[in-house]
Amino acid sequence: MNKYKRYIGERVELTLSGKNRIKGILIDTGSNIVVIYDGKDYLYVPLVHVQNLHFNCKDEEPIPEPTEFPMWSEEEDTISLRKILNNAKGIFTEIFVTSNQSIHGYVVNVMNDYFTFFSPVHKTLYIPLQHLKWLIPYNHQHRPYSLGSTELPLTPSNVPSSRTFEEQCKKHVGKVAVFDLGMHPYKIGKLVNIEDGQLEIIVARNQTIYLNIQHIKTVQFP
Repeated sequence: MNKYKRYIGERVELTLSGKNRIKGILIDTGSNIVVIYDGKDYLYVPLVHVQNLHFNCKDEEPIPEPTEFPMWSEEEDTISLRKILNNAKGIFTEIFVTSNQSIHGYVVNVMNDYFTFFSPVHKTLYIPLQHLKWLIPYNHQHRPYSLGSTELPLTPSNVPSSRTFEEQCKKHVGKVAVFDLGMHPYKIGKLVNIEDGQLEIIVARNQTIYLNIQHIKTVQFP
């Protein structure tokens, strides 16, 4: 039995890794995820990033009771991160993975330890499941950046995906890669080798850099 079930409907404050905080009403909980309504959005938060939960907390600003169920809610005994991501395929969402920057787009595919996400800004991103901090579904009437269906079509990927994140990266050895949205110059370069959990890249000025694959939050191959 999930220990948080008895708190559904109560106010909660979550402290996440990276000193992020989320306040709202607990809507649902599963083996590795909780659903929080903050008065505007439903946030799907993997428990692996939750440092502590504070129930029955008070807030200066009242949060209205939710008037509808979360998008893609199912009548199942439990929810999980993998179920949520699979149900989110083709639905416009906002995800938070790295630094202070959200990514907007939609889930394309979910594999063993990563998922593929398409963004109109960053295009195709490969994201390890362990680094997803939260996911917020869009209202069905809204689209990222007000882009129309011709500018941002919901197109399923025809490119086969490898089972694991490391295998997927190995398919792109020899190509230019952008890691963690390219927020550091040492995270943009040509991927030349992957061995023993280390990614060897050559950055713009031909310097060799090694990145620990466990700490890679996103990768794209422009």
